[in-house]
Amino acid sequence: MPELPEVETVRRGLAPVMEGAIIERAEIHRPDLRFPFPDQFARRLQGKTVTALSRRAKYLLADLDGDREGGDVLIMHLGMSGSFRILEASGEGAPGAFHHERSRNTAHDHAVLHVNRNGKQAAIIYNDPRRFGFMDLIDRHRLGEDPRFASLGLEPTGNSLDGAAIARLFKGKTAPLKAALLDQHLIAGLGNIYVCEALWQAGLSPKRLAGTIVKSDGSASERCERLAEAVRDVIARAIEAGGSTLRDHRLTDGSLGYFQHSFRVYGREGEACPHAGCGGTIKRIVQSGRSTFYCPSCQR
Repeated sequence: MPELPEVETVRRGLAPVMEGAIIERAEIHRPDLRFPFPDQFARRLQGKTVTALSRRAKYLLADLDGDREGGDVLIMHLGMSGSFRILEASGEGAPGAFHHERSRNTAHDHAVLHVNRNGKQAAIIYNDPRRFGFMDLIDRHRLGEDPRFASLGLEPTGNSLDGAAIARLFKGKTAPLKAALLDQHLIAGLGNIYVCEALWQAGLSPKRLAGTIVKSDGSASERCERLAEAVRDVIARAIEAGGSTLRDHRLTDGSLGYFQHSFRVYGREGEACPHAGCGGTIKRIVQSGRSTFYCPSCQR
């Protein structure tokens, strides 16, 4: 499944085409993806202006103008294999590159938004071979009450995720650190790849119990500070790497996995640990059905 940096990269790639654009027409090529499309989905989108495009965790949110104050929000989720292509007069490109190749088979083009921004037309094509993604429309005022968003945790970008926040979230937690970081109710949007990378950077074992990095009085330890800094840094570097591939949509075809060349532990089982002077070997274990890559020598 695309992780937060990939989704943020897609948002940045779509924003120049979508924000401020009028949806002149929407095409829906099947009745459902992971869930059925909302009733009258194409009709409800037609003529709406996209006033803003944002991200919450792994969701893309397009604010639409409307007759009532607030308007609707178009919710988009990429699922496991979803991706967007942008077709313009100047050529075709894909906003975002992924660790695993995205499909370009037009048989899996399930939704198309025909938009017009300042007289420049484009088609935004949603492709999803496995159909685990979805799209929905919801009243902006109801967004905070929606079960998909009401219980989401802290965003791992920005300064709100610091040592004190980690201590508050992990105090008394008996789950392994890996599981705690993947818990979307605690921190929203983190996925398997970047959790492995952040734990390695922080020098913390994925098997360590989350509560053990918090001081007995509930305050932040040095480990909490290291982990918060590592999470922010790994995510920021991944977003920056992804964003840099979007400057020319014509060359961004999704076939190369961005940031994969910077992985320190993920997918590197049996290789030497990159930490200077460590001498350890990267090991792969399975936690909750997911592969975990770490160095037993320097991650404690």
